[in-house]
Amino acid sequence: MDFWIWCSLIIPILVYTVTKVFSQLCYFSKWGIPHPLELPIVGVMHMLFLPRRHVNDLIKCIYNTNRQAKYVGAHVFLSSTIFVRDLDLIKSILIKNFDHFADRKTFVDEKVDPLFGLNLNFLNGDRWREIRNILSPSFTSSKMRSMYALMSDCAKKFSDAFIKIHKDEDDIDIKDAFSKYTNDVIASCAFGIEVDSVNNPNNEFYLRAKEVAVFKGSTNLKLLLELLFPDLTRKFGMRIVSKRLTDFFINVIDTTIKAREEKGIVRPDMLQLLMEARSTMSKERAAKFNLTEMTAQAFLFFLAGFEASATQSSLMAFEMALNPDVQSRVQIEIDEVMLATKGRPTYDAIGNMTYLDAVFSETLRKHPIAFLNRLCSKEFELPPAIPGAKPYKMTPGMGIMIPVAGIHADPDLYDNPDKFEPERFIGKKSTSTDVSNLGFGMGPRMCIGNRFAILEIKALFVYLLAKCTLVPCGKTCIPFVYQKNLFAAMPENGFWLKIEPRNKA
Repeated sequence: MDFWIWCSLIIPILVYTVTKVFSQLCYFSKWGIPHPLELPIVGVMHMLFLPRRHVNDLIKCIYNTNRQAKYVGAHVFLSSTIFVRDLDLIKSILIKNFDHFADRKTFVDEKVDPLFGLNLNFLNGDRWREIRNILSPSFTSSKMRSMYALMSDCAKKFSDAFIKIHKDEDDIDIKDAFSKYTNDVIASCAFGIEVDSVNNPNNEFYLRAKEVAVFKGSTNLKLLLELLFPDLTRKFGMRIVSKRLTDFFINVIDTTIKAREEKGIVRPDMLQLLMEARSTMSKERAAKFNLTEMTAQAFLFFLAGFEASATQSSLMAFEMALNPDVQSRVQIEIDEVMLATKGRPTYDAIGNMTYLDAVFSETLRKHPIAFLNRLCSKEFELPPAIPGAKPYKMTPGMGIMIPVAGIHADPDLYDNPDKFEPERFIGKKSTSTDVSNLGFGMGPRMCIGNRFAILEIKALFVYLLAKCTLVPCGKTCIPFVYQKNLFAAMPENGFWLKIEPRNKA
């Protein structure tokens, strides 16, 4: 009797499991959509581990599943996802039909983890549009011109101290050093406080910044769990940013706002713009745009300007150290600017440095963020993936990805894509709407702070390379091989270089 009871319980479970597995493995085939080899339950994610790959390399593998297809399909664990390859279709999704794909997948509970859940990157719908409209004036040319004065001071102080401290060292952790510069810029331009992290690396703002921004180990695990099991992680109150760190950043904003209001201080930074935006709101909206929501926007600005900019700067330094002809040409351009501006390069002078801009763009092409993700919010029909296949109807809630790493490494779009060749971007701005250049995204949800990031990094190299040359050292990772356990583009053993002070007349 017990045997039949157990059979009546187990057999339906087995039938259901086999049916689900079969349905998953056959899902894209029935639509005629090319797809890579997948395994039950994990889908395409096995390719991250067998063999181990960086996420950029995984995206390239998916992108190259069928080079004639407009898009390919893959399961990210149990989630059916379309990876779009066709450039015209990508432009349609990100711009022309943006209203169908305006949202991103959110997985953080804003009540539990407000600095992540309430910032612009994770908001959707009308709330995203409202906050985007509030923040957009922060990044106009006139506001960038005002903030440049703060950046320029940080860049000069950093470069002078950096060379003094490291000029005789055999190897330098460039990422660690550059993070001190980006920390000072963000502390000044977003939070309105002055710190000197090179000479005082134990200042509280820098120590707290490092806790938040180093996405590895337990933080990476939390992000993965939040992404895969959002309902479960919300039930247990899991958060990416601890309450202690959340309280720290909120307190910084609160203290600074009160000091400015009491003393009538006005400063050309993001916090000032948030304060001004709140002052023009209705009482009802101003009450909702509270201290926590303001801090969440400054926090997003901090994450991008601190961690992402430090990584991009390190990648540029790495590529210039390994390509001395490129670095030499950058230095010639810098010397001309320094001579013309008497050693104090202006906002316009830095903006007109076309070769340095090309080096920035080429670095972003070669080492991009792996993908852009969007959620379908309105029913939308994709054309057949390949001739003879069926059109594919996307319904609300379905995921779509733009495989940026694959596009940027496509030999049909970029000759010899593995070669670092800034000349391919001469005359093309980093913020171009060229759909083959997606380092900052495209359309209404492209990176709002792209101008800030470019200016911040160019200012750093103008002051630094005017006085020293970056060269490889014994620890330099040659050839460049990505760390497999990080989402960011980082070499296996870190960013290690050394400097040689320049002897100029």
